[in-house]
Amino acid sequence: MAVLLLGWGQILQPQTPAPNHSIVAGSSSSPEKSNDDLKGDMDSCRVHRVTSLPGSHQFASDFIEAIASDPDPYAEDPDVIWGLTADLSGEVPPHDRAMYISQSTNGGATWTQVARVGPQYFDAKIGEGLRNGFSVSPGGTYFVITTQRGAFQVFPQSGTSDTFVKAITGPRVSPLPPKVPIPKRAGDPVRANAVEMTADGRRLIVGYGYFDLDPQIFSYHKDVDGSWIEDGLLPRLPTDMDILSMQFDDSRKVEPGFLYVGTGDQVYLLNLHTNKWSRIEGVGPDSAIHGMTVVGGLHLAACWGVYNPTGPGTVRRVTNASFLLHRTTDEAGSNLRAYSIEVDPSKPTREVVTSLTGVYTSEDSGQRWRRLNDLPEEEFRLAHFNSDGTILVSGIAGTFLVNPFSDACSPHLKGRDK
Repeated sequence: MAVLLLGWGQILQPQTPAPNHSIVAGSSSSPEKSNDDLKGDMDSCRVHRVTSLPGSHQFASDFIEAIASDPDPYAEDPDVIWGLTADLSGEVPPHDRAMYISQSTNGGATWTQVARVGPQYFDAKIGEGLRNGFSVSPGGTYFVITTQRGAFQVFPQSGTSDTFVKAITGPRVSPLPPKVPIPKRAGDPVRANAVEMTADGRRLIVGYGYFDLDPQIFSYHKDVDGSWIEDGLLPRLPTDMDILSMQFDDSRKVEPGFLYVGTGDQVYLLNLHTNKWSRIEGVGPDSAIHGMTVVGGLHLAACWGVYNPTGPGTVRRVTNASFLLHRTTDEAGSNLRAYSIEVDPSKPTREVVTSLTGVYTSEDSGQRWRRLNDLPEEEFRLAHFNSDGTILVSGIAGTFLVNPFSDACSPHLKGRDK
C-alpha cells in the first residue's frame, strides 16, 4: 500500500479540501549556525530560524517589515538584500526603541546592522512598525524609510550606532478639522507610507496619508548634493482610501512608464507619461491591497484573496484553489487574508503568499497551494525569493529561511507495512 507523505504541508487540489496527512520536519531554532549546517537545513527541508537581527529580541523585533535590494540592474552583487526592523516592544524603554536597517549577503541567513534610526523619527504609539516603506539607493549608499512622522533619508556612518537622518519635505496636517479624529495636531507631518525609487536613483515617489489626510502621492528628483527636491503632487487618486502598496511596472527601467498603486479598496494605474489614472479590472470590491509584485505580470495580495494576471491591466481572483487555513481542523477556503505575494524571477510559475494564517507556496502559477506547516502557527507578512530558490519569510513569530521547492520537500510515496 502506498501512502502520500508531504514534507512541508498539505497540497490542495482545486476545490478539493482534503485531510491533513503532513509530516512536520524538525525546525532549526538554535543560535546562528555554520554555513554547512544552514545548507543541511535547506537540503533536508528543515526550517532555519534567523537570529542575528539587531535589537532586543523582544516581541516582534525579529520581524522584518520590509526588504529591499539594489535597484541598479547592473548591481555588483544582486543577491545582497537589506531589511528594516522595528524594535518597539513595551518591554523596551522608550528612549531605546529604534528602527534598524541591516544587510544580508547570504539570502537572509545572517544579518549585519548598518544603521539605527532613533525614536525621534517615528511614533511607536500610532501603529508604527506595520506599514513602513523602505527603498535602497543604487549601491546601497543610503536608504529611504517612511514612518508616522514622514519620509527620511538614512545615511549609515562608520559606526553602526552613528546614523545621519535627513527629513524629506512632505505634507503637513491641515488646521481644518479632519474627517475622523486623529492623534495628531495641525502642522504635524502627515504619515508617509509606500515609496518607490527609480533604478538610477534619480527619482523618488512617496505616498502620504493614512487616516490623517486624503491619500496624496508626491514626486521628487535628486539634487546635486544628494537631497530630494519636491517636484510636486501627482494627479489625485480616484479614491479617498489609504495607500497600502506601490510598484513601478518595471523596476529595472530608469524611466518606468507606469505606477501601480494598491489602496484600501482597489488597484489603480498611473500612466507616468500622460499623468492619467485608470483602474485595474477584475479586483473585487473592498479589497485592501496589502502587497503586489509585477514579476510575470501583476499579482496581488488582498484582504480577501489572491489575484493573478490575466492580461494587460486585468487580474482574476484565485477561486479554483483552496488554501488550508487551519491545519488542525483541515479548514480550507479561498478567502485568504493575504499580506504579500512574491514570484520567483527565475521560475515564474513559483509563487509564495504570506497571510494571517501562514505561508503558502505554489509551483503551477497558483492553481494548487501548499501550506508550510513547519513554520510557527502565526501570521506572516513578508517573503523574498533568493536566487537559489530558497525563500525568506518573516512575521510576528520571527524570520525563517525555507526551501519548499527542493527535492527533499517534494511530495513522495512511501511504502507502509501491512
